Amino acid sequence: MSRARVLLLNAALGPLDYRVPHGMAVEPGSIVLAPLGPRQLAGVVWEAERMPSDAEVGDNRLRNLAAAYDLPPVAAPLRRLIEWTADYYLSPPAAVLRMALASASALDGGRTAIEYRATGHVPERLTAQRGQALERIGERQGLVRELAQIADVSDGVIRGLVKAGAIEAVEVSIDDPFPAPNPDHAPPALSASQADAAGTIVAAVRDGGFAPMLLDGVTGSGKTEVYFEGIAAALREGRQALVLLPEIALTEPFLKRFEARFGHLPVAWHSDLRSTQRRRAWRAIASGEAKVVVGARSALFLPYAHLGLIVVDEAHETSFKQEDGVPYHARDVAVMRGQFEEVPVVLASATPAIETRQMVEIGKYRELKLEQRHGGATMPAIETVDLTRDPPPRGRWLAPSVVSAMRETVERGEQALLFLNRRGYAPLTLCRTCGHRFRCPNCTAWMVEHRLTARLACHHCGHVMPPPAECPECHEPDALVACGPGVERIADEVAALLPDARVAIVTSDTIWSPAKAAEFVGRMEAGEIDVVVGTQLVTKGYHFPNLTLVGVVDADLGLQGGDLRAAERSFQQIAQVAGRAGRGSKPGRVLVQTREPMAPVIQALVSGDAENFYHAETESRREALAPPFGRYAAIVVSSEDQAEATTAAKAIGLAAPQVEGMTVFGPAPAPLAMLRGRHRQRLLVHARRALDVQAVMRGWLGEVEWPRGVRVAVDVDPYSFL
Repeated sequence: MSRARVLLLNAALGPLDYRVPHGMAVEPGSIVLAPLGPRQLAGVVWEAERMPSDAEVGDNRLRNLAAAYDLPPVAAPLRRLIEWTADYYLSPPAAVLRMALASASALDGGRTAIEYRATGHVPERLTAQRGQALERIGERQGLVRELAQIADVSDGVIRGLVKAGAIEAVEVSIDDPFPAPNPDHAPPALSASQADAAGTIVAAVRDGGFAPMLLDGVTGSGKTEVYFEGIAAALREGRQALVLLPEIALTEPFLKRFEARFGHLPVAWHSDLRSTQRRRAWRAIASGEAKVVVGARSALFLPYAHLGLIVVDEAHETSFKQEDGVPYHARDVAVMRGQFEEVPVVLASATPAIETRQMVEIGKYRELKLEQRHGGATMPAIETVDLTRDPPPRGRWLAPSVVSAMRETVERGEQALLFLNRRGYAPLTLCRTCGHRFRCPNCTAWMVEHRLTARLACHHCGHVMPPPAECPECHEPDALVACGPGVERIADEVAALLPDARVAIVTSDTIWSPAKAAEFVGRMEAGEIDVVVGTQLVTKGYHFPNLTLVGVVDADLGLQGGDLRAAERSFQQIAQVAGRAGRGSKPGRVLVQTREPMAPVIQALVSGDAENFYHAETESRREALAPPFGRYAAIVVSSEDQAEATTAAKAIGLAAPQVEGMTVFGPAPAPLAMLRGRHRQRLLVHARRALDVQAVMRGWLGEVEWPRGVRVAVDVDPYSFL
């Protein structure tokens, strides 16, 4: 090639043409360094016919490419996925490409780092801390900070041992190979239904080709062990496997189960990795050395060399939908990657989304069902607690029957879990004298009190402030009062009612990394926790055989608001958290506090009749032509100037084309009318399924101009309606 079209990592630009200098060999997919003004940016060579340029430039005016990286090219299936994602979600291709080239340091050549290890020499001056450090470090090797954490000493103690010759510096490659998991390390004993499902997945991996499957199994049925057999088959075929998890906190329990099955850990990919770890993982994935990758949704776009299987665990989870940047849904994009790569895709869930169920119904996905819990465990009994008949005492939030059951559980030496999907101590703080409510200065949202950290916080923009000593409105001292419960308040109530119980709060505020999740799991397994009070973070993935009681504090909470998926989401969350109970030999019990015990969601949970519930929900969606029978797309217009946002939104609304099968609602102020200091207007597009709504919106928005201070964001298939 003497001329190359390059997609640079700059979302504001389209593809640009460059001259390929003599002696440089590039092809579609080559990762290159290209000049742009005074800077140089990384990019990928693309087929010119698939990525039209805004303006053709003569060869004599082209600038030379600066360099071509010594890396495998971005393969054609991944390039097709980038094009599809950009087109479907109306996003710049460069913004999608950035997720594939997610480690800037990985583009450079091999690197080394200085690590430290014990020499075996015992220094003359051996303090208690030095002795502890040498004993705990043993044959381990790592950075000074890592060794200090292992030994539970300060960095200074480690540095002192270096000076004394007891620890030495070692130059190591930061791209050391990852150990390969062994597919035959510890094969599990599967039940007949598990073996049938695993056999189907294994056959699909061996045969190759695109094969989307729904692995639909009740909580505790052993779905993980089933798709592990698919991973083992991919390993035997010399191919890579990808497992997507919805929460970073679920990584640690998964890693333990994986290591027990395969003898080694998989390669992890998530936001908690250091830059050196991301670099090592990216290069190993691109070379094919990383055989199994487990990660958050962004792992989906990494450049796998020999992909053989994709698994999306807890595939119903809404956290697979990215809200910022490119607003893609990892479940749907995973299926598309499987199609482009021609590999099987397994969607595993105990409560599949209606969209997924519909794909099974029309024959697009194959369904594999596991209807019984594994190992003789039984499903827990679910009972309602009618709060109108069994109300908590004034100032309390737990019904007497729930408290009694919790006390009996703890006295038996078993564990209990209380679920409330609301972080902090209280969702609203006001002045008891004048009624002033504490609102975020950047958002139309209330400040949430967090007593553990002594702060008021906005859960939308992250703004925090210390609780004031007096009301800012009437200046009355000590007049602030917390309204409503959060998990911290429930934990305080448990501590007051069961003073001897050991209580743990599990939310994204307390479990923010795999290490914190591992610490929590260790304490639960060691029996150091009696009662867990947690948010949706504890509804999935955890297996605690001694946890026998689950209490849902407010089952009605998720049914509030105008979300079209509210009933389905509530059913999924409560069913998932109920599934934490009775996963071992001891029977489980679930108590659901509600003021509407006859609501269809609650009745479906108690009766265990999920099919009727899903059938009714599906039919109501069909009548309303809501997803999956119709399509939605949101247009959010924002500006720091309220009038500017309103004017721009009206202009976009007036320019909406009249298209058969498409209706535009709005503009109107978004439910969250201000977010991070920007005023927000919202339009909602509703279209029939067969309409190419992206093409319509691309032409429509391309003809409207708005001021530079206005941002227009499009969310295809929105999950948040705020």
